[in-house]
Amino acid sequence: MSPMAPRLRKLALTAHVSASVGWLGAVLVFLALAVVGLTSPDARTVRAVYLAMEPAAWYALVPLAGASLLTGVIQSLGTTWGLFRHYWVLFKLLINVGAIVVRLMYTETLGYLAGVAAAPEPDPDVLRSPSVLIHTVLAVVLLLLATLLAVFKPRGQMRFAASRTAAPQQ
Repeated sequence: MSPMAPRLRKLALTAHVSASVGWLGAVLVFLALAVVGLTSPDARTVRAVYLAMEPAAWYALVPLAGASLLTGVIQSLGTTWGLFRHYWVLFKLLINVGAIVVRLMYTETLGYLAGVAAAPEPDPDVLRSPSVLIHTVLAVVLLLLATLLAVFKPRGQMRFAASRTAAPQQ
């Protein structure tokens, strides 16, 4: 695929950065909710946290993660970086896909916790599980790693990409 025109490339980059920053911001809010859910002495606050987390995951985290993935693929295919040319692009792709898969699997747990929180007399021990906090901290670490890769762009091309670039064009 040939590189995008400069204006289109900037538009695609803006969309990708916006979706990725939005995703990271939503995860940081989720982290704050997880801390409140784990540490608040008020049972109503704990219940409210878990009731809010499930829709927040479906309506903020999942769409922003998907938008980040889609715009990242568009960005890589429309620029000279390529999707499978540089290791850092591939690692960002793997981080993104892995984080989305784990998030989608974990939404079942959030649904369960929301169900427990909605019960007339929820089990506080179930709601005070550190599971949400652990998963959210790992998500923050992965997203910050992807951000570092995007900013520093470590050198190194995939083997087949390096050999194609070194070969003379005819």
